[in-house]
Amino acid sequence: MRKVKGKTDRVVVVGAGLAGLSCALRLAGAGREVIVLEREAVPGGRNGLMKKDGYSFDTGPSVLTMPGLIADALACVGERIEDWLELMPLKPLYRAFYADGSQLDVHANTEQMEAEIAQNINADEAAGYRRYVDFVTKLYKYEMNDFIDRNIDSPLNLLTPNLARLIALGGFRKLAPKVSQFLKDPRTQRVYSFQAMYAGVSPQQALAIYAVIAYMDSVNGVFFPKGGMHAVPRALAGAATRHGVTFEYNTTVTKVEKNGSRATAVMTSDGQRIECDVLVLNPDLPVAWRELLGKTPISVKRLNYSPSCVTILAGSSKSYDHLAHHNIHFGNSWDGVFDELITKKQLMSDPSLLVTLPSKDDASLAPSGKHSYYILFPTPNLDAGIDWKKMKSVYKDQMYATMQARGYEDFGNSVEVEHVTTPLDWQEMGMERGAPFASAHTFLQTGPFRPSNMAKGYENVVFTGSGTQPGVGVPMVLISGRLAAERILGPVK
Repeated sequence: MRKVKGKTDRVVVVGAGLAGLSCALRLAGAGREVIVLEREAVPGGRNGLMKKDGYSFDTGPSVLTMPGLIADALACVGERIEDWLELMPLKPLYRAFYADGSQLDVHANTEQMEAEIAQNINADEAAGYRRYVDFVTKLYKYEMNDFIDRNIDSPLNLLTPNLARLIALGGFRKLAPKVSQFLKDPRTQRVYSFQAMYAGVSPQQALAIYAVIAYMDSVNGVFFPKGGMHAVPRALAGAATRHGVTFEYNTTVTKVEKNGSRATAVMTSDGQRIECDVLVLNPDLPVAWRELLGKTPISVKRLNYSPSCVTILAGSSKSYDHLAHHNIHFGNSWDGVFDELITKKQLMSDPSLLVTLPSKDDASLAPSGKHSYYILFPTPNLDAGIDWKKMKSVYKDQMYATMQARGYEDFGNSVEVEHVTTPLDWQEMGMERGAPFASAHTFLQTGPFRPSNMAKGYENVVFTGSGTQPGVGVPMVLISGRLAAERILGPVK
C-alpha cells in the first residue's frame, strides 16, 4: 500500500464532513497534531443543519446505516458510541407505496419480512426474498474486506480468493436481472434495487455487487439518531475536540502552497497561512483539484456524474397517519424513470420520491404540534442544461402537486417553513455538476478505477470523501476517512 512520504506529525484536514471527521479521529488516536478547517459554522459538510422558526432540518443524508462504522471511528480515541449518540432502530425501515394502491413495509428482521411479503404478495415471493437475503449477505462478506474497506492501488490488488467467489455468485452481472432471479414481483424488485440510485446508476446499469447497499440497509437495518442526522457529525467533532483536535469554523481555504512535490501550507480567505506536514482534502474531489490544487488530471475531468435531486425541507402543520419515518412512493414507471434521468437527462414524467418524517421519532425537531418533512425527488444533474433559476419555483409546485396525488392531502397549503435545494444550489455548495451523489459508480469509476485518494504529483496530499474510494453514502465516506488515515499511518488494525 502506498503511503505519504516524509514527516506526518502535523496534519491539516480541509473540511469537517463525515470523512474528514472519521480521518481526524483516527489521526488523533495515533498521536498526530490535527487541525480541521471548515468553511461552515458547524461540522458535517453535506450532512448539514438548518434551523428556522423552531424547526431543525438535516440538509443532507437522511438514512443512517452501519452505525458500527461510527463506533469504530470513536473507538480510535477510546470513546463509546453510546456516550455520544442515542440511536433508534427504525421499524419499519421504509414504507413503500405503489401506483396500484398497495404498500409494503420493509423490515430488517428476515422472518418478519418474509411474513410481510407472504401476506401482501405470496409465499413463493417470500421464499425468493429469503434466497435474496442469502445472496446479498454473501456479497457483503466477500466484498467488504477486499473491495470496500481497503486501499486499492492497482486492479491487481483485486486478485484475491473473494474475487473468484464474487464472480461465481454473479456479482459482476447486471443488478436488475440478478434481482429478478430471486424476486419476481415488481414491488419487491423495486424496493430491493432502488438503492443503486445511491451509487448514481440505474438497477439496469449497475453491477450486481451493488446489491451490497441493499444489505447495508434492508438487512443490517436503518437507524435514526436522536437530534437528527446532524447529531452524527456533532458527536464525531465533539469526541475529536475532547482528544485534542483543533477545529476552526467559518474558515475557507483558498489555496494550497506547494514546494516541489509537497504541500507545505494552506491559505485561507481571511489571510491565515497554516503549515502542514500532511494535507487531507475532504471537499468534492474534482472541486478540490480545480480550486485548491490548481490542476485537474484528465482522468478526473472525464468523470461521469450521478443524477442529482431537488429537496424540500418543509415545516408543516399537517400530519398523516399512514406514514412511517421513511416513505418511498413509486410511480408506474421504473425503467423509464432511470432512462429519463440518466440517458435522456430529463425530469421524471412519472416520479418516484422519498418523503422522510424526522419529527415522527423526535418531536424536538419541530414546534409542538408541527412536523418536519424531508422531501427528495431525483433529477438530472447540471449536464442536462435545465435552467434551475427559472425552474426552481415551477418544479417545487410540481413536487407539491405530485405529493397531493400520492395521498398528501392539502400538503402544499400547510407548509409554514420551506427550503428548496436544486442541482444549481448543490453546485454552489461545492458539489461538481450539482450532483450530491458524486461521480457515478459505473464499472470504470469503481474500485481501483475510481479516483485515487492519493493526489498525483504530491507526496503528502490525501483525498477523502465520496469522490474517491470506496464511494458515496454515509458508510462509504466513513470508511473513506479510515482509508485516508491509513495512507498516513499505515494499516490500522
